[in-house]
Amino acid sequence: MKPSEHATDHSPLRAHDMTVVLVVSGYHADISGTLASGARRTFEDAGGRADRLEQITAPGAFELPLIAAAAAHRSDVDAVVAIGCVLTGETSHDRYISDAVAHGLMRVGLDSGKPVCFGVLTCATIEQARARAGGAKGNKGEEAMSAALRAVAAIRSLSGSSVGGASRGAGSLR
Repeated sequence: MKPSEHATDHSPLRAHDMTVVLVVSGYHADISGTLASGARRTFEDAGGRADRLEQITAPGAFELPLIAAAAAHRSDVDAVVAIGCVLTGETSHDRYISDAVAHGLMRVGLDSGKPVCFGVLTCATIEQARARAGGAKGNKGEEAMSAALRAVAAIRSLSGSSVGGASRGAGSLR
């Protein structure tokens, strides 16, 4: 499914004046790479310049919030999209990782006042992950980038300036 099939806002995505950082987990690199490609394609299709989309590799999903925080606190960054894949294993380890990553990324967004979007698959099987990384269930990387671009636009419409811009204080969404 395309991101627009789920979105209630059907206005065109516009990224021509945005800077976004993709933080991509190196674990399950085949899945994460496909998600990142979808996010990149969505950014560029929305008019974003390739030189304003930076990709940083995280060792794994657990490190995504820390690296996302470093990116979100840069004054030139409008949004961060975190990409990764956590699969259910033989233990409950995946639940602890997924929960920590989700809460960590939300905290980064709230602390920075910038969109930090969740493009992390939390699937039971590799087949489910493949279906959500460009397969039958679409590309969740595309959806995460779409959410980031729409969130930046929404925040700009509320604040009258760029995300993180000089006319509003840091962390004004707290």
